[in-house]
Amino acid sequence: MTVSERKNEDAMTDATAEQAEAVEKSGKAGLIVGLVLALAGAAGGYFLTSSGLLPPGGDSHEETAEKSPVDHAAPNVQFVDLPEVIVAVTTGSSRHLKFHAQLEVEAGYASEVEAMKPRIVDVMNSYLRAVDLSDLEDSLALVRIRGHLLRRIGMVVGEGRVRDVLVMEFVLN
Repeated sequence: MTVSERKNEDAMTDATAEQAEAVEKSGKAGLIVGLVLALAGAAGGYFLTSSGLLPPGGDSHEETAEKSPVDHAAPNVQFVDLPEVIVAVTTGSSRHLKFHAQLEVEAGYASEVEAMKPRIVDVMNSYLRAVDLSDLEDSLALVRIRGHLLRRIGMVVGEGRVRDVLVMEFVLN
């Protein structure tokens, strides 16, 4: 090996050593910055918790009950019973769906909804006759039917009057 090659090799070794030191220094700097930020976050969390600005571990059930203005009393609703509906299901065979429901109605609107019963039953019949057998056999069929009926009944009696459709009977023969 010549002297000039040896100098080049030594220069490369020195450059590699400097790069390794630079990586170690930047790695240590990152670790130090991370520790400082973690300590600052912990101190800030302790301050917020001890000063009462942040509850320690969230609201407990008892604290939530104390803060609530309502003592979990029953909502001011009434139930309007709808007549039982039997519809033929659209298939090749003669299958029928027996459906009975009640409407959960805001108490002030019960008489208005009661007066609209014939139109509500018409909407129910129209919708249930259009439902396909494969839709009824699905595990989420009842949830979908309730949602569709609630939306349609809400359009008939007015939005906000009917809170829910309660299915009393759902039999597919």
